[in-house]
Amino acid sequence: MLTAAQTDRWFTLAELAALDLPGIPNTRRGLAMQADREEWNHEAAEGRLWRRRQGRGGGIEYWIGVLPSFTQAKLLAKEAAQHPAPARDTALRQLSDEAAWQGYDRAADKHKQSAAKRVAALDAVETLVAQGRSRTVAIMEVAATHDVSRTAIYAWAALVDGVPRAHWLARLVPQYVGAKGPRAACADDAWEWLRARYLLPNRPTFEACWRDLQQVAAQKGWCLPSARTLRRRIDALPATVVAWHREGPDATDRMFPAQRRDRSHLHALQWVNADGHKFDVFVKWPDGTVARPMAVFFQDLYSGKLLTWRVAQAETGDTFRLAFSDVVERYGIPGAVTIDNTLAAANKTMSGGLKRRFRFKVREEEPLGIFASLGVAVHWAKPFSGQSKPIERAFGDLARDIARHPAFVGAWTGNKPTDKPHDYGKKSVPLAEFLAVLEPAIAEHNARPGRSALNCRGRSFDDTFAESYASAPITRATEAQRRIFLLAAEEVRVRRDGTIHLLGNRYHDARLVELRGRNVALRFDPDKLHAPVHVYLANGDYFCTAECWADAGFGDTEAARRTATAVRQRRRGLKLLADAEARISAEQLARDIAAAQRDIPDPPAPQIVRPLFRGAVALKPKPETEEETSEARSERLFVAARASMRQGQAPAHLRVISHDDPEA
Repeated sequence: MLTAAQTDRWFTLAELAALDLPGIPNTRRGLAMQADREEWNHEAAEGRLWRRRQGRGGGIEYWIGVLPSFTQAKLLAKEAAQHPAPARDTALRQLSDEAAWQGYDRAADKHKQSAAKRVAALDAVETLVAQGRSRTVAIMEVAATHDVSRTAIYAWAALVDGVPRAHWLARLVPQYVGAKGPRAACADDAWEWLRARYLLPNRPTFEACWRDLQQVAAQKGWCLPSARTLRRRIDALPATVVAWHREGPDATDRMFPAQRRDRSHLHALQWVNADGHKFDVFVKWPDGTVARPMAVFFQDLYSGKLLTWRVAQAETGDTFRLAFSDVVERYGIPGAVTIDNTLAAANKTMSGGLKRRFRFKVREEEPLGIFASLGVAVHWAKPFSGQSKPIERAFGDLARDIARHPAFVGAWTGNKPTDKPHDYGKKSVPLAEFLAVLEPAIAEHNARPGRSALNCRGRSFDDTFAESYASAPITRATEAQRRIFLLAAEEVRVRRDGTIHLLGNRYHDARLVELRGRNVALRFDPDKLHAPVHVYLANGDYFCTAECWADAGFGDTEAARRTATAVRQRRRGLKLLADAEARISAEQLARDIAAAQRDIPDPPAPQIVRPLFRGAVALKPKPETEEETSEARSERLFVAARASMRQGQAPAHLRVISHDDPEA
């Protein structure tokens, strides 16, 4: 063991380079590269592996413990040579004892047992010598009783000569170094070929590789050792390298400890995660399709409770949106969410505007998605990694407990193609029956006590969530925020009676009369078609909420009475409204118009008269007192028209004659 004075030694890189020790570079640059590579100067190791030198010059100095053990031994041996012999011998003996115990710790159990037997034999010799026998006689007796040779006992005694009794066990461990003869001859090309053949992803057996190697070696003239020799060399390859080539990188990841993430610092609804799960049950949908249902779940990370879910034939963006809207509607707005980077989960309606979205191209002009508009931080799960989403653990319970429910016997498909039940495909359960089993099964899953999660401590998911939810800071969504989650329909035209028809249902609001004949957009929940729908104008402005109008039975007199009462009330209200808007009678309007017409003044007389030209000569206006005969007037107009045609002008006078002059 090293003394405190020996371990409390600090050196700069320049000092270590000047010592020219084995196992480390002899230049300051080389030592600096080794320090960076082995992280000698890591921030967390300040004060333990490195420190800032005090005094003139400053700089950084490193603890002697960062050096390899044999380098430390050489350094201490050099320093011990400068001290008196007793100090040097003590230091060397301490280093030797430390190295011996390190070798003992690495030895196999059978070698440790051999060392214990050797120590017992030497103890027996010392006991006999203490009783008065000579050492030679004692060794002979011990060799006979322990079934070992005297030569071996003499050799063991030589190994511990001058060594304290406490270190005999470490010094007497068998030191096997293996065969010292040359390795069996094997051509380098043959070994490379065998190794490449064995490391193929289709995982061939060694025997098949050996047979192929023999054929290739006979053709190329390679020298081969025995099959056992090459088998040992193959077995000596690093296990991580073999797994990387034969099983893939994921197999090597499983050879190292996985990360464990602590969720105790969270609170209820602070962080949720979501994913879709396809149940192993054949379900008959309302349209007659038979398919396995896909359910999208949102789970609270703190408690593990399944908060909401939606069921559809496929995993779509609308399903994710509606499931998330249920979370906001029932519990509040979560702070963060972990989802897959898929077309369904990462659709632009949900993730629009997120700068680190990898599924779609982010455009500056695109509208903000639901997550960005609500301020929910999005964390993308690692692809093909179930460990990234704790909800995958819950899916195992659902596949085991719900999919195998007695109500689904004959409709269960098995959890993999090679494990189909003997009654595969015998029946399919209606969607309503599947939902009737799913909802109470999930409720039981959340309420089941005895959960072993760290935050649950034996309680159920419901109890764990409720305790934290009661004291957690929860953000509630406004009515306008909740409407953006609903599914947007295609443009629908408002009918003449002020109703909107959607999926066989009628919706009406009195304000829709103003939009008759115009197209509007609807937001609605496809699973709740009898609930009110929200009407938006074509430009995206919210207009009103329309109620669903159910059909009445043909002979339902009570419904007819209610309708007649509603019509009378509506007419009464409309009459009051109409009277309020038109408060002047028609007779008064007629009298006002007649009075205004009597006050119209005569039109003013013209002040400027333009003369009529015949060619370049102005015609002399006829005196007002002289009467013009019809023949003279016709002659005059004819001459004027012919003069205008000579100048390329339109015969305006002819048009006047044909249409306006009754005497023409």
